[in-house]
Amino acid sequence: MLSAKDNYLMALRGEQPEYVPLYSFGPMMGFPGPFSNAMVGPPVLMPQFNPENPPVDLFGVRYITTESAGGGGMPANDSFLLPLEGISHWGDYVKIPDFSGEDWQAMCENQIADMGIDRAETAITMNCGGGYFMALTSMMGFEAGLTALYEYPDDVKDLLEALSTFYIDIAYKVVDIYQPDIIGLGDDIAAWHAPFCSPDMFREFFMPHHDKMAKIARDRGLPMDMHCCGRTEDNIPAYRDMGIQGWSAAQTCNDLAGIKAKYGNSLVIMGGWDATPHMMTPFASATNPGGVTEEEIRQSVRDAFDLLAPGGGYVWAAGFLSYTGDEEGMRKNEILQDEARTYSANFYK
Repeated sequence: MLSAKDNYLMALRGEQPEYVPLYSFGPMMGFPGPFSNAMVGPPVLMPQFNPENPPVDLFGVRYITTESAGGGGMPANDSFLLPLEGISHWGDYVKIPDFSGEDWQAMCENQIADMGIDRAETAITMNCGGGYFMALTSMMGFEAGLTALYEYPDDVKDLLEALSTFYIDIAYKVVDIYQPDIIGLGDDIAAWHAPFCSPDMFREFFMPHHDKMAKIARDRGLPMDMHCCGRTEDNIPAYRDMGIQGWSAAQTCNDLAGIKAKYGNSLVIMGGWDATPHMMTPFASATNPGGVTEEEIRQSVRDAFDLLAPGGGYVWAAGFLSYTGDEEGMRKNEILQDEARTYSANFYK
């Protein structure tokens, strides 16, 4: 049986793998492994957590986390870092960090060791930041960030150029230390029903900076995946122009069947399952006869595989998101991932 890594890389090469790859964004959502993929990137780029204060990212954006979101964070909206009236002199508010004294070799090697990654079993995806739409709206808030795209386009482009120069410089410093199997890009530029900006605006403002990271992959012959939640199918042509082979988390608000029919195995759909309102109800019982059942959860996995996995071009990447300590949520994830493992093993046989 192929390793999880080799099986996953087969899918990204456009081949039908031996079994449906099982992907996770990390050790979460009730998924016990083995993992086909592990995300790495310089720890200095991650938000710094202080037990006594909300986490702050490297530019100074303050985040608020909640147990109801499983510890996930959102930029605090009581005082954004960059006001709209300050975009023309954004450098007074946004300070680009200086990491010129960092020991990148030691940082990257220690991270791999601390994560306990078995590189024979698990592929490495390098992600060096660069969510440019997310950075803009995190610094300014959605209202001011979207307004700035229209009223101060040149200033926004100047800010994004400085951010991408920073991220790409670090990416070149660490890529040959990590020696990744995959280059990861990401930018949550869409909501459930529609993207936050038009495809033309994506190409004008954000794609040029993502493409710099994509060039690192193209120059090394490495596959790439793009992470973007929400309805982002309108931006798939831009992803393809950059050479993207995988797209996560491909949510069901997109026409996934139509996308598979159009792109075949050249674009791997990584996701394809979302918890419906019924799936989020408590388990069925004598006092709750209308609740979700274990069989319904299992059937939902089989339905996703049957729709999207034939012939390849599909990677399972899904899970219930729930509040911290939610035992029922963990049980649902155990059922979900158990069915994914069981069904994937024999799907192509």
